[in-house]
Amino acid sequence: MIERKEMQEIADGYGRDVTVGVLASHSALDVLDGASQENLRNIAVAEKGRDETYSKYFMKVSFGGRVRGVVDEVLLLNKFREIMLKRNIQLLKRKHVVFVPNRSFSSYCSLEDIENNFPIPIFGSRALLRSEEREEKDNYYRMLQEAGLPYPEEIKPEEIDELVIVKLHHKRKRLERGFFTASSYDEFKKKSEALISQGVISANELKNARIERYIIGPVFNLNFFYSPLHERDEALELLGVDWRFESSLDGHVRLPAEQQLSLPDHQKIPEYTVVGHSSSTLRESLLENALKMAEKYVTVTQKLKPPGIIGPFTLQTCVDKDLNFYIYDVAPRIGGGTNIHIWSGHPYGNMLYNTNMSTGRRIAMEIKTAVVEERLADIVT
Repeated sequence: MIERKEMQEIADGYGRDVTVGVLASHSALDVLDGASQENLRNIAVAEKGRDETYSKYFMKVSFGGRVRGVVDEVLLLNKFREIMLKRNIQLLKRKHVVFVPNRSFSSYCSLEDIENNFPIPIFGSRALLRSEEREEKDNYYRMLQEAGLPYPEEIKPEEIDELVIVKLHHKRKRLERGFFTASSYDEFKKKSEALISQGVISANELKNARIERYIIGPVFNLNFFYSPLHERDEALELLGVDWRFESSLDGHVRLPAEQQLSLPDHQKIPEYTVVGHSSSTLRESLLENALKMAEKYVTVTQKLKPPGIIGPFTLQTCVDKDLNFYIYDVAPRIGGGTNIHIWSGHPYGNMLYNTNMSTGRRIAMEIKTAVVEERLADIVT
């Protein structure tokens, strides 16, 4: 693991001249827009063939006496993983980049490279990115257990006697899910065999799949922010809540039951590919519980992976019929649903700051404040 002290020394050397960098995918527009709102330079690291969102449609241009767009500069690569090449590392250093990790960064680039071969100051926790991988020993389940936080219990295949969800990677779409549900061992075997034959999942990955009790209830992604620049009692913020649209699951649930039952085999089992998000709020009596869960998560990250979480993180939750939260996933970086808050923010973040406060803008505000207070070293790893 790259020493934090080394990254802090680089960040200290930036002075007041800082550029916000992000991999051009996932939630990059939120990050880029936030930097633009706070008058910080930004750079989007894009891949050829999927770059025009950033290099064309949302690029800054003069229009009618004003600026249209949010992207200052694009570093165009043949493949995202080329960000690890020495010449690109040097370019980012020359531009005084503080890099904001998103899920695409830790998916298209290996965790080993991020931890050992990317000597650019990261806003957030470099060490915590690995905890998102369910296959890792020190994954987020261990942290949830250590913190006494609620999560669905794991169930062995032969012990399935109620509805469960089986979590594993999609075989062909490597960044997507090969999730499926089952309510008995026989159903588990039939569905897994069908999905293997359809090329959706692989037999090898099924052996290491996480099988857990399915929580029947609405899904809420709780988007938090933790600031090392504030006193402990003021450091945690709930910036917003979102929920997701999944294909083909959401297409299935819009069909009448009779039509669902009549689908051919290759359409019968829904997939869980996230294709969009929508804004949401929580019943007000649930807010304190949500914030207490986040406090416990912050504390356990500081204990197990110091300095712990920095900046944005998301607790992905379900709420059951008795109003109990269950955390089924944790994003130790900017979440995938924060794009719904771009520019306009979310009621919770807006209330805190009496202005439009998206996650991207809150990131930029934290970096800008750290620069002004000469504390940039406190927020990077």
